[in-house]
Amino acid sequence: MKKIIIIFSIAFTSLQSFSQNDTTKVEQYCEVVATPKLFSNKVTIDINYGEEKSFWRDNRLKSDEGKVKKFNSVVDALNYMGKDGWLFVNAFPVNIGTSQVYHYGFRKIFLKTETAD
Repeated sequence: MKKIIIIFSIAFTSLQSFSQNDTTKVEQYCEVVATPKLFSNKVTIDINYGEEKSFWRDNRLKSDEGKVKKFNSVVDALNYMGKDGWLFVNAFPVNIGTSQVYHYGFRKIFLKTETAD
C-alpha cells in the first residue's frame, strides 16, 4: 500500500509541475531608427524595444561585454536584428528638416514567460 501511495504522489507531483510550464507565445515588436549624423556619411542607430526612456539612464544597446554596440551601417544593424531572430515588418522615412530618418519595424515570437509584462 505504501508503494502505491508513493507512486501516486510522485506521479501527481510530476503532473502538477508539468502543468505549470506556460507555453503561450506572444508577438513582440521593436523599431530600428537610423538618423544621419551631421556633416558625415554615417548614421546613428537606435533600437527601441519599447522600454522606458530616461535622461539619467543609458538605454543604448550593449554587447555581452557591456560596451555600447556600434554598427558600421544601417545594413549592419538590420543584419544584427536578423541574426537575433527578429523578422522585418515595415520601413518608412520621416522627414526632419532637410534629412530623412528611417524607421524599420521588426517582430519576434517569444514565450510569454520570456517577456516582461
